[in-house]
Amino acid sequence: MVLVRGAAVALIASGLMLGGCGGLPGMGGGSQAAASAQTGIGVNAYLWRATLDTLSFMPLANADPWGGVINYGWYIDPQTPNERFKATVFILDRRLRADALNVSITKQVLRPGCTPNPADADAEVDTAGCWTGARVAAQTETDLENAILTKARQLNLSNAG
Repeated sequence: MVLVRGAAVALIASGLMLGGCGGLPGMGGGSQAAASAQTGIGVNAYLWRATLDTLSFMPLANADPWGGVINYGWYIDPQTPNERFKATVFILDRRLRADALNVSITKQVLRPGCTPNPADADAEVDTAGCWTGARVAAQTETDLENAILTKARQLNLSNAG
């Protein structure tokens, strides 16, 4: 009985070790492990580059290429100085797909008659209390996502040729 129990424990332990190494199909999947091995950044490189190119007019606050998050600081269009925008882009996959991209826009407007502190123009802090949150047009985020996706597809095609 002890011999049978010892053999069963040895068989289970060897199966777990082989499964952890990916040696047996279906128990760790050797081909899946190779396919998921990542080199370079942790997200789709075309979406990453296209995002940086498309939103290059905005000040880059920070970027995490392994997490797939790009944060942009406040941008004020010279033609509409009473509005400012900032963006966060999430790249959610290593594949070039429409659902691998999410753009989030924040908009603030200048209260009438208020003069903001010039030092606050690009800062997160609004010491004068002049900027208030405003609704972003529903199509704005979708339009930016489409522009980034179009640029990413162009980069992919130019690299393939």
